[in-house]
Amino acid sequence: MMFSQTSKIIITAAVLVFVGFLIWQSSYLKSIVYPKEINLPTGETRQEGEFMVTDGVKHSVPLSEIIGGGPPPDGIPPIDNPTYVSVSAAEEFLNDQEPGLAVSLNGFDRFYPFQILVWHEIVNDTIGDERVLITYCPLCLSGIVFDPEVKGQRVEFGTSGKLWNSNLVMYDRLTDSLWPQILGEAVVGEMTGTKLAVLPSDQLRFGEWKKKFPAGEVLSKDTGAARLYGTDPYGDYYTREGTFFPVAGKDSRLNQKDFILGIVVDGKAKAYFPPAVKAKGRIEDQFANQTIVAVYEKDLDVVRLFEKRPDGSLQRLNPFAAFWFSWVSAHPGTELYK
Repeated sequence: MMFSQTSKIIITAAVLVFVGFLIWQSSYLKSIVYPKEINLPTGETRQEGEFMVTDGVKHSVPLSEIIGGGPPPDGIPPIDNPTYVSVSAAEEFLNDQEPGLAVSLNGFDRFYPFQILVWHEIVNDTIGDERVLITYCPLCLSGIVFDPEVKGQRVEFGTSGKLWNSNLVMYDRLTDSLWPQILGEAVVGEMTGTKLAVLPSDQLRFGEWKKKFPAGEVLSKDTGAARLYGTDPYGDYYTREGTFFPVAGKDSRLNQKDFILGIVVDGKAKAYFPPAVKAKGRIEDQFANQTIVAVYEKDLDVVRLFEKRPDGSLQRLNPFAAFWFSWVSAHPGTELYK
């Protein structure tokens, strides 16, 4: 087969781009597997109440547990000015099986595709007039939405480039304190011990979401960053055994990467295994002097948790959704419903 000179140039350019991507992806994964050093205090540690102070820096976890994840601070760039497209426009780059994080708040229904979040991990968003923090850690399959209030202000967060038990460690742009996503709590810096409120969200597929919210908004690929949306640098990580980083959580009640919904009530932790709830449709469970109701919502194919009040009404709970290993690393004494 004969090719014109123009065709040869186009083919050569395409090959070079593809090879460049493979080299870049290899470098990216190498940076994940071989984390870099990070700069944290290294002096003597002294106790201060329930916290520790090292070189004048307050912290609530051993600093040795916080390791470099490869990229520098904001090397995985948060989306600070998100834009949105309609469901019909999103169908041009999302199929019905695409997973994502769904939020309904202040009259808005939004879907954040994981194929975009995997490259950014944080969206500093505003829904209505309320600033919200959309977070996703691909290493833990944890999608969690927070009220980003720090010192009475709702502020932006960034990616620190650090990990705690393989989980995304965020920093707030007001005090530079460090916040592991799976805790929703500052563990290093001025805000140590402070928790962020969790807002309601669901992890689900685009197909189910768009049926219920056909007029909803979908996070656009117009993020201001050049990324290969639709490709995943973590490959088959989600389905194969093992983690890229050492984790403290070793608990054989579930497989490491089974997906759970975790709650903390009065300092006690419990995880709910969605397939067990789905099999029954609805369960009532006594935990920490509360009645927890777990319901399978068939139209969205999700499990939601509620607190049953004395009058019989249900108050929705906002759990931490993540891989089992991430939850047990954060809460080694957790109870489990399975």
